[in-house]
Amino acid sequence: MSNKSEPEESYIVRKRSFFIISSLVLFIVIILLFSYIYISSGLKPVDKNDTSTVEIEIPLGSSTSSIAKILEENNIIKNAKIFSVYVKLKNKSDFQAGNYEFSPSQTIDKVIEELQSGKLINEAIHKVTIPEGKSLEEIAELYAKKFDFTKKEFIKVAENKEFINELKKLYPNTITNEILNEDLRYPLEGYLYASTYEYFEEDPEIKDIIKSMVERTNKHVQEELLDKEIDFSVHELLTLASIVERESKFDEDRPKISQVFLNRLNADMKIQSDITASYALGEHKVLMSYEDIAVKSPYNTYYVEGLPIGPIDSPSIESIQAVITPEGKDFTNDYFYARPSGETLYSSTLEEHNKIKKQYEHEWRELKENE
Repeated sequence: MSNKSEPEESYIVRKRSFFIISSLVLFIVIILLFSYIYISSGLKPVDKNDTSTVEIEIPLGSSTSSIAKILEENNIIKNAKIFSVYVKLKNKSDFQAGNYEFSPSQTIDKVIEELQSGKLINEAIHKVTIPEGKSLEEIAELYAKKFDFTKKEFIKVAENKEFINELKKLYPNTITNEILNEDLRYPLEGYLYASTYEYFEEDPEIKDIIKSMVERTNKHVQEELLDKEIDFSVHELLTLASIVERESKFDEDRPKISQVFLNRLNADMKIQSDITASYALGEHKVLMSYEDIAVKSPYNTYYVEGLPIGPIDSPSIESIQAVITPEGKDFTNDYFYARPSGETLYSSTLEEHNKIKKQYEHEWRELKENE
């Protein structure tokens, strides 16, 4: 015997389901609408009619979030979190420290533009440019020539354990326990970002100088690693990038040289980079002898298996990118030879590599003789 109430019950179930789904859709639409209004409002000027200006200091080494907080506290932007997210989505970076004049009438894009261009009230007293590929000792020497402290004093601060632990807390995704290895020559080697820095006081603190350099390394490395997966830790990334930096003169060669080293690592070959042996010796040499490359050091890739213990210089962003995105597995060469001109020649066999080396090694001997 059929149940006549079944169609009616089915209708009620469908009606309830429709009501629930409709309510859910309406709720999501309302949330999205309010989110849009909230974000749109947060991106608008605080007061487009208020053209008065506020003097704001952006301290050396300030992160994007700390800059956003300063701007919000001074009523220049509406919402620090929205500002930080917007900056990240727009891939804006390299904000300059210093004293600025901002107005509540300015748009977020205008504020960002001024922070990037360094449109300051006061001109920088000092500018220091750190070229890519410089070691920590060389960086210390460059700063010692500019300010009233010595190379040794700079290095002493860079080795200070309490300061290093402070940096670890500030930048935990970049500064890790790997820099605490006692066999490292300098814990922060490779972490001092090569760039131009401006200073608005006569004698900045060494800690502030180093902190701002590490902050830039942290920012650029984390931006490059965003949504990417690599087999290296940040320390290993900077280590290999520092070798690529010194082994390549031109940007187009960096991904290829990176791939050569990766090919060697994957084949359980030693990296065998002359510049790592040179760093281990503590001196720059145009030509390396068999005795030189035999030096027993955790930095010498003729001696150790795999990567050296740590970076040997401050790599450029291009070398960092080359390690994250190398030439590719189709590039199967295991050897390269760099001529003094910067031209790099690649080969897939040791026999071919030795022929190239024999053909051009006189150029390096002539260069050494003319030093």
